[in-house]
Amino acid sequence: MLFRRTYIPYGGYWSTPFCRWQGSFAHLNAIPFAAEIAVRALQERDISPEVFDTAYLGLTVPQQHSFYGASWLSGLIGAESTTGPVISQACATGARVVAGAASEVEVGTDPVILTITTDRCSNGPHVLYPNPLGPGGKGDAEDWVWDNFGYDPFAKNAMIETAENVAREAGITREVQEEVTLMRYQQYADALKDDSAFLHRFMVTPIEVKDARGRKVVATVDADEGVFPTTAEGLAGLKPVVQGGTVTYGTQTHPADGNCGIIVTTREKAQELSRDPSIEIQLLSYGEARAKKGYMAQAIVPAAQLALSRAGIHMEDVRVIKTHNPFAVNDIYFCREMGVKPEAMNNYGSSLVWGHPQAPTGHRLIIEVIEELILIGGGYGLFVGCAAGDTGAGVVIKVRAG
Repeated sequence: MLFRRTYIPYGGYWSTPFCRWQGSFAHLNAIPFAAEIAVRALQERDISPEVFDTAYLGLTVPQQHSFYGASWLSGLIGAESTTGPVISQACATGARVVAGAASEVEVGTDPVILTITTDRCSNGPHVLYPNPLGPGGKGDAEDWVWDNFGYDPFAKNAMIETAENVAREAGITREVQEEVTLMRYQQYADALKDDSAFLHRFMVTPIEVKDARGRKVVATVDADEGVFPTTAEGLAGLKPVVQGGTVTYGTQTHPADGNCGIIVTTREKAQELSRDPSIEIQLLSYGEARAKKGYMAQAIVPAAQLALSRAGIHMEDVRVIKTHNPFAVNDIYFCREMGVKPEAMNNYGSSLVWGHPQAPTGHRLIIEVIEELILIGGGYGLFVGCAAGDTGAGVVIKVRAG
């Protein structure tokens, strides 16, 4: 997809901190939680919910009453005349939601679209599917999150096996994975400098988390929760997850909970809603691709190439690169194939460090691309990440600052 008239208002986006699963957000229904954060973010930006023509909801883990999707979300934020689709494309959901909204902007009459991504990997649904032919009519059971992490019904492998497949074929050693992982943690440390100045550019904090009845405050979250102190010695002491493999729990991400929002609209509307109209954020292109069966990490390369080609630029034109890297293998493979130095991407951290709540992951990384571009004076930025089903998705952004 190539976009010519789609923009994002400066400051028209936000993210919660991400909390490791079974952490502080583990009991919150993802949709009301996302609505609560959106209301707060919109009030802080002096944006009325009545401005939205459509709402796009990205959700990959069903929640109670999520059947009502974007209509429920819109009602909760005060946009009671607004509705829209629910998009679920595994780890690519954040990018796909933005691309879907952009497609509507391209053909619409100055629409203002709210995109919200929200997921709770914690306490995912335990599903029972009817099976009249089962023994005694016994149904088929599935743990939505855990079972799908562990098994792709088409490729017939677990997620981690796709990383091992790519590592084996590309000759990516455990030692190199650990070097890149340690670098990503050091980059995230830059986001925490000056009282987390980079994160505070877009992150909604502090968040008071109430109990299931919504009465008592049980936690206050003011930063990503579950980021482990990581050292070279600590990484070296871990055992591979798969016997005989190279990937450890230290060189892969962790499931998480959280939500994000991005407003997508035309140039004129973006200027009206912007915190600084002199800063223009243009959404240029979207590309998705699929790797061979069982090689998920490889999909990021053709996805990035397609997004760049559609935007009419080359890798050397890109000033900021952010990846959804559930495995360090992803970044190593990407750098080798695209001619990028590992230290030239994922400044201020990535999902390898702060976790992966599915739909919001790509959304937050797109936001971080925007904010880093603004800090360096503008230019082109690329987000790309892999997704379940050996797929990948990429988004190209252009920022004109000042």
